[in-house]
Amino acid sequence: MTTETSSATGQPPSITTPPPPRWARWAAHAVPLIALPSSLWRLAMAAGLPVGYSDEVLRTDYDIPGAGYLILPLITVAQEAAALLTLGLVSNWGLVAPRWIPFIGGRPVRPMAAVVPAAVGAVILALVTFSQLMIWDTVDEGTLTGAHRAFMGWCYAPLLLWGPLLAAVTVSYHLRRRRER
Repeated sequence: MTTETSSATGQPPSITTPPPPRWARWAAHAVPLIALPSSLWRLAMAAGLPVGYSDEVLRTDYDIPGAGYLILPLITVAQEAAALLTLGLVSNWGLVAPRWIPFIGGRPVRPMAAVVPAAVGAVILALVTFSQLMIWDTVDEGTLTGAHRAFMGWCYAPLLLWGPLLAAVTVSYHLRRRRER
């Protein structure tokens, strides 16, 4: 069974979802950008750039050299992919699944199929990032000091915004989808 779509919007003709507010678009586009500094820091560590850890700490805590060369980039790719999913809440592919996705491609996205995972993700992200903020003074204590520790903090601090931004964009998506009927 296929669903007809309007060539202008990529949406089924029966869906009349209002466009997202400008602030929601800005917030959704900010999420991948706020995830980027920590991703770049992690990639720098995997690439062997000096991030402040001793060779012993890199070997014992991060398995560098070793599996860390693969694990750190994979974590980075997963983080950025998750951040990019926020764009679906303000894009047409958050209304109609892209055709290349098996089984659901070209079909309308059920609102709760996007809202529930996004809301759960926002709560988890907020809990994790804020819990890490609360214990920041003990993170890597003794293994990372001075300017390197401050730089790492500045790279990871933007992640504190991810949960709240995702929550706001999720609420906007939910309200827009609720009005479409």
